[in-house]
Amino acid sequence: MRLLIVEDEKRLALSLAAGLTAEGYAVDVVHDGLEGLHRAGEGVHDLVVLDIMLPGMNGYRVCAALRAAGHDMPILMLTAKDGEYDEAEGLDTGADDYLTKPFSYVVLVARVKALLRRRGRAGGSPVLAVGDLRVDTAARRVFCGENEVALTAKEFAVLEQLATRAGEVVGKPDILEHVWDFAYEGDPNIVEVYISSLRRKLGATRIQTVRGAGYRLVAAS
Repeated sequence: MRLLIVEDEKRLALSLAAGLTAEGYAVDVVHDGLEGLHRAGEGVHDLVVLDIMLPGMNGYRVCAALRAAGHDMPILMLTAKDGEYDEAEGLDTGADDYLTKPFSYVVLVARVKALLRRRGRAGGSPVLAVGDLRVDTAARRVFCGENEVALTAKEFAVLEQLATRAGEVVGKPDILEHVWDFAYEGDPNIVEVYISSLRRKLGATRIQTVRGAGYRLVAAS
């Protein structure tokens, strides 16, 4: 899952990004409403955390513009304001949820997960099945047959990308884009490290290497 944080309080934005990254999400951060609209409009994010009081363009207008353009990703609005009118205005422009500052980080994570679960139910079952492998994207649990397999947050995120497109070849750039954020400048071969780890835990035959193209998740042979 790839998230976008649009928040002009840089310390708060980076703190949220660090926490959500630790939860296994890829996180992009921008500090301006116009840039936030541009990045969210690219359509690569699964959820947007959107502050209301932003330079360039406020969050209400960003949200309204995204909805007018047909983008349906969940939007969680953040604001220092408090009052029924502000909440109603945010929801009227198309936001899915609303959180007033100061807020608990634990509550924010819970809201993010709830919005992603809700979107998963709207789009179909949150459980991806490939043979006897089941990837529960809502509970973030993985089962091989009756046995649960413990994965790290990043391992789960890589597997989720493969399971979402089971049977298809998923390129390394696609995995990097959705599991690591756009600012990642490390070794792209990090993907191979996680693929190797998943093979050890799930069985070597489940993830095929398609030379020069990427990886394919299949039922165990």
